[in-house]
Amino acid sequence: MSTGTAEFSTSSPLRVLMVCTGNICRSPMAEAVLRAALLERGMDAVVEVDSAGTHRYHVGEDADRRAHAVLAEAGYPLRHRARQVDPAWLSERDLILAMDAGHLRDLQALARRHGAPSGHIREFRDFDPEGPGDVPDPYYDSVVEFRQVRHILERTMPALLDHLAELADHA
Repeated sequence: MSTGTAEFSTSSPLRVLMVCTGNICRSPMAEAVLRAALLERGMDAVVEVDSAGTHRYHVGEDADRRAHAVLAEAGYPLRHRARQVDPAWLSERDLILAMDAGHLRDLQALARRHGAPSGHIREFRDFDPEGPGDVPDPYYDSVVEFRQVRHILERTMPALLDHLAELADHA
């Protein structure tokens, strides 16, 4: 019986890391939205997703309350503790998605310093049908800007899922 989703058969899951500054706004939101999209598309056993920050500002903290609220409005569950990117993860992840150009530069520099590959480090909005650019940081704004971030994440998911399906097919 077909469910309309593709069948995937990789021996080990693809690993995706979402990255923002402090790992309490954009990257945990992206992680939650991607987890739900993977589940809906039947890819949750094929792709693992997590998130981290480029800085230690909020290590150990929960996600921002506004991120929780905006995700809950749309039915996305989120259990989260902020953490900082570990240089070892650069070699362990199949795709690393930076929320903005500054994060991309930080991650590429970290990869150079640690002799890690960097070809799989990209900006999240590289997959956005409305074009590349930064996912805006809502931290100093209101819940309205958090909703705008969620909207960017949601509209980008179909193209990102297609990319992950291609990676899984070639794994």
